[in-house]
Amino acid sequence: MKSLSERYVPLVVSVGQVVIFPYYILWLKEASLTFTLFTWFFASFSFSAAMGYRLFQAGKKPANSYIPYIYLGVGCVYILVGNIRSSFEVLPYMALLFQVILGFLQGYHHAWHIEQNAYRLHAINHYLLVGVIMVGLSFVKIISPIIFITTFGAILFICGIGLIFMKKEDRAVSN
Repeated sequence: MKSLSERYVPLVVSVGQVVIFPYYILWLKEASLTFTLFTWFFASFSFSAAMGYRLFQAGKKPANSYIPYIYLGVGCVYILVGNIRSSFEVLPYMALLFQVILGFLQGYHHAWHIEQNAYRLHAINHYLLVGVIMVGLSFVKIISPIIFITTFGAILFICGIGLIFMKKEDRAVSN
């Protein structure tokens, strides 16, 4: 079972993030009142992603155990985004916080993912799957991108919890 999770969960996460990101950008555009604020949000995302990437690079060995929590964190951000019912006064501040958290977690995940044995296979499948999924989603009539964002957040949350339980089972079997 461990090889299946190592093989498919990182692919699901990376493909899902690329597929969901356009919907997230639509939400972020609504959350930011001006183009300048929108660009500042992405600057904060980029700086935070660089910090997450660097943090992984600084401590490679124990970092493998944090990956389920990275999935839980990204899932929680997307679920929270999908469930925000807030006024516009607070929304930009919440969006900035989400950008920083999401950037850090995605940078960390990317740094971890490229170190994995299956990464080369994932890179090829990633482009193919993203293209097919995006074409498929273009035919889906949906009122709000929030539905996609929340659904993907729930999928990531489930992946994180599943990996935590699999790690506990692996530790119990090895003892």
